[in-house]
Amino acid sequence: MREQDGDNPRNDLSGAANEVVQAGNVSGGIHFHGWGPAEEGVPRQLPADARGFVNRRDELRRLDVIIENASGSHAPCVLVGTAGVGKTSLAVHWAHRVAHRFPDGQLYVNLHGYDPGPPVTPSEVLGRFLRTLGAAPESIPSDVESRSALYRSLLAGRRMLIVLDNAATVSQVRPLLPGTGACLVLVTSRSRLSGLVARDGAYRVALDVLPQDEAVDLLRVLADGHRLQDDSGELVELARLCARLPLALRIAAERAVSRPSMPLRDLIAELRDESALWDALTAGDDDESDAVRTVFAWSYRALSPETGRLFRLLGLHPGRVFGAGAAAALADLPLNRTRRLLDDLVGAHLLEHPDPDRYRFHDLLRAYATDQARAEETAETARAALRRTLVWYLRAADRAVAVVAPVFRRPELPDEGESELPVFDTHAEAIDWFERERDNLVDATRVADEAAMPELAWRLAELLRAVFALRNRFDDWFETSRIGLGAARQLQDRHAEAGMLESLGKAHTQSAQFAEGIRYQTAALEIRRELGDRRGELNSTNAIAMAHFRGRDLDRAATGFERAREIARELDDEHWIAISTNNIGNVHLGLENFEEAGELLREALEIYRRRGDHGGEGDALRGLSCAHRGAGRPGAAREHAEAAVAIAHRCENQAWEAFWLLELGRAQVGLGSLSEALESYQRAASKQRRLGDRAREAEALDATGEVYALLERSEEAMSFYKLALTAFRELGDEWRTALVLDHLGDALSATGALAEARTHRSEAVGLLGSFTDPPARRMLARLRAAIS
Repeated sequence: MREQDGDNPRNDLSGAANEVVQAGNVSGGIHFHGWGPAEEGVPRQLPADARGFVNRRDELRRLDVIIENASGSHAPCVLVGTAGVGKTSLAVHWAHRVAHRFPDGQLYVNLHGYDPGPPVTPSEVLGRFLRTLGAAPESIPSDVESRSALYRSLLAGRRMLIVLDNAATVSQVRPLLPGTGACLVLVTSRSRLSGLVARDGAYRVALDVLPQDEAVDLLRVLADGHRLQDDSGELVELARLCARLPLALRIAAERAVSRPSMPLRDLIAELRDESALWDALTAGDDDESDAVRTVFAWSYRALSPETGRLFRLLGLHPGRVFGAGAAAALADLPLNRTRRLLDDLVGAHLLEHPDPDRYRFHDLLRAYATDQARAEETAETARAALRRTLVWYLRAADRAVAVVAPVFRRPELPDEGESELPVFDTHAEAIDWFERERDNLVDATRVADEAAMPELAWRLAELLRAVFALRNRFDDWFETSRIGLGAARQLQDRHAEAGMLESLGKAHTQSAQFAEGIRYQTAALEIRRELGDRRGELNSTNAIAMAHFRGRDLDRAATGFERAREIARELDDEHWIAISTNNIGNVHLGLENFEEAGELLREALEIYRRRGDHGGEGDALRGLSCAHRGAGRPGAAREHAEAAVAIAHRCENQAWEAFWLLELGRAQVGLGSLSEALESYQRAASKQRRLGDRAREAEALDATGEVYALLERSEEAMSFYKLALTAFRELGDEWRTALVLDHLGDALSATGALAEARTHRSEAVGLLGSFTDPPARRMLARLRAAIS
């Protein structure tokens, strides 16, 4: 089934059912097992432990006691303390120490409650955690309350450690609390979060500045091997000037290490001078805050002019974690030079370097950098720097989309931006870049809109939809498309407006909100007709038909696809003639008009081959295999399915192979090759699980159940049917839910459970009432007869 330019044939990307099944084997050891989260393995999301962590012995003991007392309780533990006191370092260090007690893994999120930018919302966090826990993106509810309920359900029976870092308010935390005492939540905050203590029974551990001896110990550990033994009295004074705050102590220690021959008393004199200057400029109401900013200023003023400029400009970056390429664009510097300056900032402890080519600020340092940019850059230079970065993200995304979705009609880019861009040689490299930069791309779209750069905002949203359509990142897709729609309307660009309406329509259709999908696509269609945009009209007409097809309104789908083919022929557009013909053929497959479907699919196949469209060719072959099966020609069906899978192999496209293996398995069943069919279904299910396509994974599980039913192994068949049924119910797919209920009813009847079989068949009858196509009516009549 083909959709719009650059789209996946169907994109029900998701995780797998959270159950474990190990079925028997058939003369070849075919096993389905370990059905769990979509991500491979147990989640291990903790950041790396802090280098040179020392002391905090009392606090660590208190946490150890709490974990013992909290056993069986769902009360969270809250680490509270002033900014820079080391809450995150302690939380992460302790979490690593006790990780072995949580065999189901760890979840971690930085809530950015005190960043200059907007904090991370509970809805955003729940979306991330739910995907990690195996929830299908399209099954994740839109409201926080429902997301939180699903989150608690998925945590039930698991023993996990959940670290919620930098929470600003109780409302940020409460929706993220599990409902089971098997999980432990560790929260860090500058606030006392009294509501969590009063209402949720939270344990609170208050973190004060380091005692004098521990502060001096930290300075010694960080400087060990880099300086001669410093005078203890001078170390005490340096610790005092840093207010004994770990963040300030680490920066001061690095400054001392970078000047190994400079007497410590001279460094202390510099810091005292800086402190005096700061006291003159501030009210001095918060000694600890003033001390931290004094150390920041002391270290910042020691930077070279070029490094200092990069530091403050990084405070303008739209996201929280960034790469060297974006930093180079921001500063308008060569990439290699920028990397050296970033290394200088990391060495000075003014920047963190958590992963290769990834950099981030401590939230206090980000706020300080932003303040310096406001103070030392003009409005014009700051805006120019921000625009360079946004254009860099736009151009890099354009390059990646060209590889990920080569036939997608990308928007024309502004004639600006000369910074070095990433190069993507493969589809996998481009997708990896998108996943790494996804948050920044969404933030860039939002910031472009807020900074009154609508021409960049809608172009970013337009490019991102090409990838979100393949990855089903619905929260980000909806947000960026709505921003893009507002930007297009602000620009009074009707073509762009139609594109954003189309994007919202597609997002709703792929998330099974078919009526909303049709509403948005119809609005886009009206604009394109008004503009006389025939190619856009073709796109919208096909999209509306696809929404009808996905909802199994086959008559309207056929009418829409026929209209799309008429327009394609008027435009003499072979690409769209092939797509629309292929889609009409698939409607006929749904109607069980197998000969008509075969004729249409052969016509599409000829065009695809002539144009060198391998994806279209393979999908047409898949459809032809289905047509031959329906017409009683299993040998021809297998031949076409094998040809489709061979194309997927040659093109190294896992999504194609995973989908077309389903049809190969069905063709193998038609020939009685049940062991081969089980192997095809197992490969299909495993690949769909890795891809996150829960709907097609469920199809593979249902088909596997049918094979075990043919082998008269009803108990194993029912295990697979139940997995598939859970998935289709959660996805809201009434048609396939009814199909699986029918299969489950047959398996129950075979075991003599006639009453339970009748219950399932009755439920299927209720679901089928809204479908009017002949195959659905025939199935409805058969089920009614079975339960009468």
